[in-house]
Amino acid sequence: MGRTMEWAARSDHLGGIPRKLIITAVGAFAKTVTSLLNSTTVHNSETLVRLVRSRPPGTPLITVSNHMSTLDDPLMWGFKGFPVTDAKLVRWVLAAEDICFKNAIFSYFFRLGKCIPITRGGGVYQEHMSEALDLLNDGAWALRPHTIVDVVDEVVAAASAVATVALELHTFPEGKVSQVDKPVRQLKWGTASLIDRSRVTPIVLPIVHRGFDKVMPEKFFFDRRPPIPLWGKKISIIIGEPIELNLPKLRQTAKAMPRGPLSQVLGWPPTSPHGLDEAAQRWLYTTISDKIQSEILSGSEAGGEKSREDSRGGAGREQFSSLPYLA
Repeated sequence: MGRTMEWAARSDHLGGIPRKLIITAVGAFAKTVTSLLNSTTVHNSETLVRLVRSRPPGTPLITVSNHMSTLDDPLMWGFKGFPVTDAKLVRWVLAAEDICFKNAIFSYFFRLGKCIPITRGGGVYQEHMSEALDLLNDGAWALRPHTIVDVVDEVVAAASAVATVALELHTFPEGKVSQVDKPVRQLKWGTASLIDRSRVTPIVLPIVHRGFDKVMPEKFFFDRRPPIPLWGKKISIIIGEPIELNLPKLRQTAKAMPRGPLSQVLGWPPTSPHGLDEAAQRWLYTTISDKIQSEILSGSEAGGEKSREDSRGGAGREQFSSLPYLA
């Protein structure tokens, strides 16, 4: 199966004009809902803005968050100071195929908005996960010069790409919306597989938000969502610090894990780019997912505590990075 309307997702499609129009319009919508119609508090926003605007050359950024409503993206990027209307800096995002790509019109719209269709339950090796991996790998300089002219041309091109292309990918590792007031569900392996298989290890930044379930509740009227976002709600966005993952050590541990009789059951490729068989990959992806889940849970606890402080009239603006939950 090919990649759905991949041509529409290219930055040079019709000179990039349709993408700029869609992202500007959607970004303005996000700014209006998040910053004007609702009361939004953001903690540690400078870390996210810094990583979006400036990272080591060729290093991709993966942001991960909980998933509380169908409008988490783009609303979570609509806070003050974030370049949500900049088509070059706006994130790529994994989006549910059955919701965002129902027909040709939806597909074209979301492709222009830098969305990648994902079939839930389709596995970590589905074609559009490979597309997401290709985007991450485009951030790595892979110079193959033959002459001094080639060297100069490729360095200039790579420097230009680093300066103008936002290799940021956002994922919702839970896999679907959850508006139940309880800890984050067990995470899917897709995000972990992208982290492991990326040519350059991505920076992984956790984000926890609260309140979007009130802005776009799943069951508002006759068990249906409201036709437009609600207003007058309190939103909290807590941005963490990059998650430390020692991938070389984790891969070695994965290779050394004992194999049981049911080690290979999913039909994955016999070995990964790092020489891991299916059982080792599953252990590695589970371990990475557990680490991400732990960070999101810590941020959720921090957000709950900050919300209680705010309701008591506390300052409520302490940065995520200084909270004890992630020490």
